[in-house]
Amino acid sequence: MSIVTTMKNSTDIAIGGFDGMHIGHQQLFRELDSNGTIVVIETGYANLTPKKEREHFSNFVVFYLDLNDIRHLDGDGFVKLLQKEFPKLKKIVVGYDFHFGKNRKYSFNDLKTLFSGEVKVVDEVTLKGDSIHSHKIRAKIKIGDIRGANNFLGHNYTIKGHQIRGQGIGKKELVATINIKTEDFLVPKEGVYVSLTRIDDEEHYHPSVSFIGHRVTTDGSFAIESHILDGEVICDKKASISFVSFIRDNKKFDSLKELKQAIKKDINIALKQLKILAL
Repeated sequence: MSIVTTMKNSTDIAIGGFDGMHIGHQQLFRELDSNGTIVVIETGYANLTPKKEREHFSNFVVFYLDLNDIRHLDGDGFVKLLQKEFPKLKKIVVGYDFHFGKNRKYSFNDLKTLFSGEVKVVDEVTLKGDSIHSHKIRAKIKIGDIRGANNFLGHNYTIKGHQIRGQGIGKKELVATINIKTEDFLVPKEGVYVSLTRIDDEEHYHPSVSFIGHRVTTDGSFAIESHILDGEVICDKKASISFVSFIRDNKKFDSLKELKQAIKKDINIALKQLKILAL
């Protein structure tokens, strides 16, 4: 079924920025009927699930509204736009902190006044007493708190990129790695991570150890690289790195021998953690 057909038949929509598609967002989606649609207001600042990456975390059709195209609208104009795009619209689902219209002037209370159908407002979603927001997830990723970020997301934080050539000494002197360059995604804190890596269009993820940061022991260049733990694989074009936990900070070693010993320790930590996760 095409997105146009889905929109014409949708009676329910959930509206928001939905960067991360985290467990708070999922609470809104649970209020949708089977023919519901997710309406993303695209600000251009999404970097947890940028652009169409959101579509990997829901079975609902995702429709995008560019903020620049709607920011001039008053409340009534915004509702009329929704009714035009969704002619059978009967229910709108929003979060408790949803604002819309010019200068974000209008709240869910205005939406209830302007829209003749049902407006479902989902209360604040918390985890262990802490409210869940995309900006908090970004903050956790920036300090290396991957476990905390993943708990809020409800899935492992994942970045994607295209393969690039590494510095050339990994396979010869250290361990073989897949090197990627990523755009649009928020890059985690510099350091070493337990990870899962998907190569090209494979359906499964390989257990891995990933490094993000400047290669301070060698050439000083910035790298995002992943070492596959279940055998050597060939990456043709692209890879996805799914972060499980933080192992250690980036560190300068006095020799390649010391660096290799540290990498062996990183690998052992990753193997133990991923073995536990597989149980």
